[in-house]
Amino acid sequence: MAGADAGLQRKSEYFAKLTKLLEEYPRILIVLADNVGSSHMQKIRQSLRGEAVVLMGKNTMIRKAIRGYVAKNANLEALLPHVRENIGFVFTKGDLSSVRQKLVSNRVAAPAKAGSVAPNDVIVPKGNTGMEPTQTSFLQALNIPSKINKGMVEIINDVHLIKKGDKVGNSEATLLAKLNIKPFTYGLSIKTVYDDGSIYDPAVLDLTDADLLAKFRAGVSNIAAVSLAIGYPTVASLPHSIARGYQNVLAISLATDYTFEKSAKLKEYLKNPTAFAITAGPTSGPAPTTTAPEKGGKKEEKKEEKKEEEEEADMGFGLFD
Repeated sequence: MAGADAGLQRKSEYFAKLTKLLEEYPRILIVLADNVGSSHMQKIRQSLRGEAVVLMGKNTMIRKAIRGYVAKNANLEALLPHVRENIGFVFTKGDLSSVRQKLVSNRVAAPAKAGSVAPNDVIVPKGNTGMEPTQTSFLQALNIPSKINKGMVEIINDVHLIKKGDKVGNSEATLLAKLNIKPFTYGLSIKTVYDDGSIYDPAVLDLTDADLLAKFRAGVSNIAAVSLAIGYPTVASLPHSIARGYQNVLAISLATDYTFEKSAKLKEYLKNPTAFAITAGPTSGPAPTTTAPEKGGKKEEKKEEKKEEEEEADMGFGLFD
């Protein structure tokens, strides 16, 4: 009976602790804790001290605690579908990206164990393996091309040994151990983010201000395009509509006798473009004479002609100021 009472006491304390955290912290990272040992977990807790609180527990107890608190905060019900597998909660009031970065920095390299599921692809690089020539048969059994070079086994090409999601076999685990390759990293992996009632994928934490601005601009462009296509004015499409309207009025003015201030300048330019070229030229002082030889004189003339052409090409940029 004493043991049962102690168990009930621990459950009661756990429910009280989880309820307090749910009430105090508006942001929660739901994390997967596969292959994370107790010493590793202790290091993670220490690195997050003062910034976040890690709480693990049985899924049945977590669900029961959340259901008991839903009456006070209905938003927490969104957490229930995500309470499955080997998960835990990381509670924080601070920046989620900062907490995520600390979780990533606390991942540790680990060897491949036979029977485990590979969390990522494993590529064995080509080159000297440091293995003796007697080990070539071992590599041949795994269909890994090799050769003997300076008394050592050398893998000829990179080998895709294990694919993500596949189970690690005994031969693959033994080979990676012989090559001293630790292909996997383990730690708390973020599965889902809860932010004051909103649930979203952790990939959102990778977005920068520039990414958000680019997405906003793309959205505004789409709204403007749709608005212009259906003829429905919006704040996004209004500048384009005004510009199009001005272009239409200007085109009508040029095609008819109707004139207004801006179109008058353009009409004058179209009637007599040379007049604008003259007014843009130098207005005072005689043209400098040159005493250079004939060849040099021709070069100077070409430079002057080029300059005049550039000036003429620049005419008209100030017509609509």
